[in-house]
Amino acid sequence: MSSPRSPRIWQLKDIRYRLLGVECNKCNKRFLGKRLVCPSCGSRDLKIVELSRTGKIYSYTVVHTPPRGRENYGPYIIAIIELDDGARATGEVVDVDPSEVEIGMKVEMVFRRIGEEDRAGIIYYGYKFRPIL
Repeated sequence: MSSPRSPRIWQLKDIRYRLLGVECNKCNKRFLGKRLVCPSCGSRDLKIVELSRTGKIYSYTVVHTPPRGRENYGPYIIAIIELDDGARATGEVVDVDPSEVEIGMKVEMVFRRIGEEDRAGIIYYGYKFRPIL
């Protein structure tokens, strides 16, 4: 008898809830998510690490026309965050008016609702970023 597949949210729990990444033991650079090879130096000598939960906005865009299923949600900010340990993460920036966002703004990771799986009705959460006051 085969076991049912777990919802995708549980398959991604380490990245979404613990902000895990890898650190290269050769060049010491860090990256979000699992990797088998360091994108910087090509080494395969990597270790799993928990990444910093604070950083600054490296780049961002304001989404004025949300995708289907999120029509009532917007405008919202999607940014590349350069974490304090050098890794970069992409995420939504919340708790700030889009006109107040700027490159270099200090942010911290927070847990917020991400969405809902239609068939199962499971509400799932993940990381987003908010300005550090």
